[in-house]
Amino acid sequence: MKSTGLLQNNQLHIVSFNVPYPANYGGVIDVYHKIRCLQKMGVKVHLHCFEYGREEAPELDEICASVNYYPRKSGILYSIHFLPFIVLTRKSNELVKNLMKDDFPIILEGLHCCYLLDDDRLKHRFKVFRESNIEHEYYYHLFKSETKWWQKLFYYFESIKLKRFERIVAHAQLMLIVSQSDTAYFKKNYPVNKVEYLPSFHPNDAVESNIGKGEYVLYHGNLAVSENYLAAAYIIKEIAENSSRHFIIAGLDPSKDLIKQASRLANVTLIANPNDAQMKQLVQEAHINILLTFQETGLKLKLLNVLYSGRFCLVNSEMLAGTGLDALCEIGANPEELNAKIEFLFTKVFETSEIEKRKSVLSHNYSNAANVEKLISLVY
Repeated sequence: MKSTGLLQNNQLHIVSFNVPYPANYGGVIDVYHKIRCLQKMGVKVHLHCFEYGREEAPELDEICASVNYYPRKSGILYSIHFLPFIVLTRKSNELVKNLMKDDFPIILEGLHCCYLLDDDRLKHRFKVFRESNIEHEYYYHLFKSETKWWQKLFYYFESIKLKRFERIVAHAQLMLIVSQSDTAYFKKNYPVNKVEYLPSFHPNDAVESNIGKGEYVLYHGNLAVSENYLAAAYIIKEIAENSSRHFIIAGLDPSKDLIKQASRLANVTLIANPNDAQMKQLVQEAHINILLTFQETGLKLKLLNVLYSGRFCLVNSEMLAGTGLDALCEIGANPEELNAKIEFLFTKVFETSEIEKRKSVLSHNYSNAANVEKLISLVY
């Protein structure tokens, strides 16, 4: 229920699953740049963050009207509860009390933060579910790719619990979905709810790709995430090993095993934990950014980053699912096709015409300026 005061004040709450600064992986990129764009439009954001593995960030005070931090709970007991671990560990009565101090709308980032969606104390509030993945599908893919049996079990049961818990999103007055395929899923499963396609916000306000040629193929991502580890290992073993081209693997917290795999090949360099400036330079100077995934969930933000900042983009079809960005990428289905595409792309120069094509396609759905206006119109 939207109030007159809300419209006059242009204020809202955002509940984030983690501290969204630095904005250097997945969902926190969307959260941070959403706040940045809202602040530019004069919206005052009251941010609520669950803390784990990241420190409080004074940089958030520059773009938020207020910032509150809540400890995320931990312990094995939370994993044997009937509620999903990622939800139960973010249950906070203090958060609910803070939200009750006014009547501003509330954006809940991911299913992780939706424990309070059906809380009677907030039943008259305008609540927005911001989707980042179809979580039970994402966790089922993690279950299939994990090798450690105890972790495998955790992902399997978490997937079951998340599928059951997902029904809570029916209490949201608005659902904002990051990909076209996920939008179709939520419209089908929650036909009474208002479901809108709103792609992720990102660091790029303009296409900044360099024309010309680069010297290497780059894969980047949070290497501590099993999906990205598998992609990096696949590129090393199945593609780089059969290529004379120089490959760079870059990202957060690579495992000792991945470092060892990379060190075996003379044409592979692994760069651990580059800062934002280093990563941007790596993306911009690569001749080819290769992006692979083995699960069709959500929107891969690094794909957007590459299309705004890099030269040629080589992907598998799973990376493009629900994005509408096929025309901007080269696609390969297996190591042979991917290596053939790499050789083909090294015969080409990245030209101004490619940049103009990107500007045209990306402006339709992925413009931060257009999407923040859409967000404001939907919430207010």
